[in-house]
Amino acid sequence: MLKEEYRTHTSYSGKSRFMSFPVFVFILSLGSGLTINKMLETVSLEQFAMFAHTSAFMYGVSVGAFGLMGREYLERRYGRSNYLVAMPYLLPLSFKTTFLGIYLRDALFYVVLLLVPATLGLIAAAPFMGFAISSIGLFFVAILVSFMFGMSLSFLASVIYIRNVPAFVVFTAAIAVVFVLFGVLGVVDPELVIPSLGFQMNVRPFPIDGALAIGFLAVSVIATFAMTALAYALIKIRIDIVSQMYDNLLPKYHEKVPWLSGLNRTLISKEFVDLRRSGTIAKMFFSFVLPMLFLSFTVWFVNYGLAIPVGFNAVFYAAMAGFVGVLMYSWLNNIDLSEYYSLIPVTVPQLVKIRILVFLFLTLGISAFFVVAISVLNGETELLWLALIVMLVTSLYMVVMTAYLTGLKTNTFLFDTSVLAKFSAMSFFPDLCLTILSFSLLSNWLVALLGISLVLCSLAVTTVILYRGIDKKWSKVPFY
Repeated sequence: MLKEEYRTHTSYSGKSRFMSFPVFVFILSLGSGLTINKMLETVSLEQFAMFAHTSAFMYGVSVGAFGLMGREYLERRYGRSNYLVAMPYLLPLSFKTTFLGIYLRDALFYVVLLLVPATLGLIAAAPFMGFAISSIGLFFVAILVSFMFGMSLSFLASVIYIRNVPAFVVFTAAIAVVFVLFGVLGVVDPELVIPSLGFQMNVRPFPIDGALAIGFLAVSVIATFAMTALAYALIKIRIDIVSQMYDNLLPKYHEKVPWLSGLNRTLISKEFVDLRRSGTIAKMFFSFVLPMLFLSFTVWFVNYGLAIPVGFNAVFYAAMAGFVGVLMYSWLNNIDLSEYYSLIPVTVPQLVKIRILVFLFLTLGISAFFVVAISVLNGETELLWLALIVMLVTSLYMVVMTAYLTGLKTNTFLFDTSVLAKFSAMSFFPDLCLTILSFSLLSNWLVALLGISLVLCSLAVTTVILYRGIDKKWSKVPFY
């Protein structure tokens, strides 16, 4: 399975570019380690730890959601090739064995690809910054446990989804309730939401409480094993691939987009039919709305629960919402294979642009709802007009930039180091500028507003240039 994952990625980006990905992570971690003292002048080490662990947890959630793609894996073929998860139909293997193999493969794959080189980067910075190697080792253990905790939770959720969709809705609703208790009501400590954070806060470089640290670590490990074991027990012996009949929905969707004409109107109608047919909306909800909820509660909790004067306001949140929303574009490229488009008069740029439109239909309303909600919760309705503009421009910029760089194979091309470097630079600098300027709104309104306007105008112009460049970049690229 590790070979399968390796072949899948290298078939698009090439071996050398794929193998340079951990080098990129190492350099990024080394740079962060060498500049951390400067960053600690404005953000505390405790806040850094919370951010690192929530990021690792959420990344684990995204990685562990492979079960949501279970049926798609079984249905898809690449020419004469098929996924190993389909082998129980041909070989004396069970789906329990294969899904557990996928779980272990992804855990090992992403730990070696991301966590290990990131840790090595901190170790390389240690002689210059005076870091204790033991503290870095404990940080690695804590982050690893946070990642596995999120991955096992997502693995369990995805298996529940395969067995029973209503049970999946109840399960995810319960998770959302926990986030509400943590972020909005403040009745649940962060260490109880992510127990490994409690372990981190009680070992070096923080004040040491060995008994409490061991307790949190034990809870994290036991919970991870328990969720993994329960998911393993719930995996169906066979995943049924059932043919279903649907009403002819294409004319219905065709009538709803009269502002488009010709082939584009047909293509966007087909995309909406595919979304409904595949049930991808539920998967998108889990991978997009849940991070949005978590981000919302974190912003509210930092401002009011912890009363930390960081400056998280509605404009900052709107910028983050615009950047997080790009996750939906990658989902649109995972509904079906695109090879069959080679048989009809459709080009890759046409389909890329249609999926940008579908992305905007799906995300703008949800993102606007969250921006309005956080503005009301923070008592910052006077910033709502600016926040909505920031959300709209950043959403447009991020999806067009991602589409320009990755085309129809977003997940795979982001493991190409050259593409990832461009993506990181093109997303990091606007995000950094908007973050700094949003923090300055209360202290120097006019200067911050002018700065934000300048950044948004730059993003808008770049968006137009990249959108026009999609035709040239992808016109000669085949669908397969």
